Amino acid sequence: MAVDELDTRILRLLIEQPRTSVREYARILGVARGTLQARLDRLERIGVITGSGPVLSPAALGHPVLAFVHIEVTQGRLDEVGEALATVPEIVEAFSITGGGDLLTRVVARDAGHLEDVIQQLIRLPGVVRTRTEVALRERVAHRLLPLVESVGRAARKP
Repeated sequence: MAVDELDTRILRLLIEQPRTSVREYARILGVARGTLQARLDRLERIGVITGSGPVLSPAALGHPVLAFVHIEVTQGRLDEVGEALATVPEIVEAFSITGGGDLLTRVVARDAGHLEDVIQQLIRLPGVVRTRTEVALRERVAHRLLPLVESVGRAARKP
């Protein structure tokens, strides 16, 4: 397994105490600083840790409306549309999907009118056939990975 019990303890600390120093993480975990740094480097190298930095709030940046826009694309134009989506600042994520549509985007907006403007911009993109929008009312489970990390840690402990 790519992640063992010590790795999961490290990941838990990174999630719970993201501003702590490597030296302090090593002290808390009872391992040498070099050991911890080697583990962090390996976790980055194998793609478990994919970045670091602040988590920003679109709402606090003046974009409190969150919508999920499904986009149906003309066959053979998925890459082209995907590249065009990357130029729209209000699209904070986009995924190729199966099911009802070809792409699923997470869109933020200042208000309902701004959301409509963004959707109209998407509809005008070459290769976009139609869109379907769902507005989020309230976040019920915030983006989280700690429960998954803990589950992986439990699995790593089993013989």
